[in-house]
Amino acid sequence: MSAADTLALSADNPLGSVSPLPFALPPFAAISAEHCREALLAGMAEQRSEIAAIVGSTEAPTFENTIVALELSGRLLTRARSVFGNLTSSVSTPRLREIEREIAPLEAAHSDAIHLDPELFARIDAVHATRHDNGLDDEAVRLVERYHLDFVLAGAQLDEAGRARLTELNQELSTLSTAFGQNLQLATEAAAVRVSHRAELDGLPEEEIAAAAAAAADRGLDGFLLPLLLPTGQPVLAKLRDRELRRRVLEASTSRASAGEHDNRPVAARIARLRAERARLLGFDTHADLVLADSTARTTAAVDAMLASMVPASVANAEAEAAVLGEAAAADGVELAPWDWAFYSEQVRAERYAVDTGALRPYFELDRVLGDGVFHAAELLYGYRFTARPDLAGYHPDVRVWEVTGADGASVGLYLGDFLAREGKRGGAWMSSFVRQSRLLGAQPVVVNNLNVSRAPAGQPTLLTLDEVNTLFHEFGHALHGLSSAVTYPRFSGTAVPRDFVEFPSQVNEMWALWPEVLGNYARHVDTGEPLPRSVVDAIDAARLWGEGFATLEYLAATLLDQAWHRITPDTEVGDPIAFEQQALAEAGVDSPLVPPRYRTTYFQHVFAGGYAAGYYSYIWSEVLDADTVEWFKENGGLRRENGEVFRTRLLAVGGSVDPLAAFRAVRGRDADPMPLLRRRGLTTD
Repeated sequence: MSAADTLALSADNPLGSVSPLPFALPPFAAISAEHCREALLAGMAEQRSEIAAIVGSTEAPTFENTIVALELSGRLLTRARSVFGNLTSSVSTPRLREIEREIAPLEAAHSDAIHLDPELFARIDAVHATRHDNGLDDEAVRLVERYHLDFVLAGAQLDEAGRARLTELNQELSTLSTAFGQNLQLATEAAAVRVSHRAELDGLPEEEIAAAAAAAADRGLDGFLLPLLLPTGQPVLAKLRDRELRRRVLEASTSRASAGEHDNRPVAARIARLRAERARLLGFDTHADLVLADSTARTTAAVDAMLASMVPASVANAEAEAAVLGEAAAADGVELAPWDWAFYSEQVRAERYAVDTGALRPYFELDRVLGDGVFHAAELLYGYRFTARPDLAGYHPDVRVWEVTGADGASVGLYLGDFLAREGKRGGAWMSSFVRQSRLLGAQPVVVNNLNVSRAPAGQPTLLTLDEVNTLFHEFGHALHGLSSAVTYPRFSGTAVPRDFVEFPSQVNEMWALWPEVLGNYARHVDTGEPLPRSVVDAIDAARLWGEGFATLEYLAATLLDQAWHRITPDTEVGDPIAFEQQALAEAGVDSPLVPPRYRTTYFQHVFAGGYAAGYYSYIWSEVLDADTVEWFKENGGLRRENGEVFRTRLLAVGGSVDPLAAFRAVRGRDADPMPLLRRRGLTTD
């Protein structure tokens, strides 16, 4: 018998009941790692008891006593998971990582115990068979259908031997995925590039040099430290004049977690093989086929057709850019190498379009971008207002809390912002929830955005790059999805939509970053208050397609690598994972020596330690919808409350309670047109 079956929750555990704080914000200061462990274990035991009561009912299965009862089960576990998951991502410690390794296989077993319970599935199946005969509303019918599909794809229709093997696979996969993520975090921290002499940092602005000195000091080191971000490309590569240091930075990035104590090569290969076996067990040819069965794309053939249509033009665009950059490098007496690309690309951008992205940073001070940009756009479009709540504490001193109210003045929920990089925080940027909106539970949303912006020295403002501005608008689009939710059942709340649809609203929100009414409100020089000159804005717009060849190719390379790993069968001989990667890129026609994938296998967190396995294509699939929706906004006057209400009520608010493409059509009036995306990325001459 496992600890999950026996552990009781102590009376003083703050996760034991709904938080008394506003909007049920967790009382972070009172929550310890041990509280999380105890609540997770007790929460699993409690939910199993709740499921046993559903299965043991002598009443005939109905929507209320089976489906709604399932929705109401596991409340303690949900509270514990939301806190623990955010803590392990944002303020990881050795003890939290230890608990994560312990809990991962137990949670996998817990999920299987529910999804592979034949008596429970029989009740769900019975409700599903009569779902149109009992006067259920549309959301209730969809909830029945979603539960039925969830259970089928989780293996509910397998025989006893199949269920037993599936349980073994899921437990090992859970352990391996946790190991991959922890390896990557520790390897990334260890791979930070040490610099002894200030002269080597020539090209970096003073505030970034100071940040590098502070990063070194934080670890008790002399000199300077350049921490790595999650993707292959590192922002400093565009600025550093020291070519040898550029090489060191890129090689540190691309070799992460590929050797030594935190080697992710065997972990990734094992994960892919086990996923292939699981897919075969569930009746699918590959893991990609299994994933696509619950998506808007539906089939691997549809994904293949989209990606294949983009590869030739992307390669051609990248090669054209490389020719220009090669000439710039030759003028310096060097042959263009991968670590040179960003540096010379910035030179060309400055010469051709008069855009120096480094010089833009003083116009993008974090608090101003957030308050006068991100929040301002949300108020103009949706009527949302954000009021700081310094009386409410986050899980780390960096975290700030805002209360969100709607156009009618009614409270909507809480928004938390955690924007700065630090040790113990995983790379990248993301949104997650502490509380999901649900009318069934009477719950309002509490959402958080995480970024990894370099910390400014004490007393100095935090300045963003243009890319970081776009990232903040993007992640806030996810937050809006969660905040705008207006569904009955938590299963459908906010971002609970198919993986290849979830990025769509967040990508749409990026459009407001450079929208004149918004940009003019936040883009002001941090020292003088002068607005960003109109000529610079025009130059940014003129330079829009410069670099799209590189950006699209590096993304497609990562996407096709993801597909390659998840198209293997249990019989595929992978061999060396790096050799497998190189062969996959070559066969897909995206193996550019100058454009490495946005993520290589050993640090592809999205697919080996996240929810994007066989689904990294989702970004560009969603971008088709996004680009067409941007056209809709423009056709209808842009940043208008009327437009915001349509987008909020017909798409953001419904979450997963309606078919996502039907929600898109409810806004656009038709299916998506791919041409706006092709034009945006320079993939058509039309």
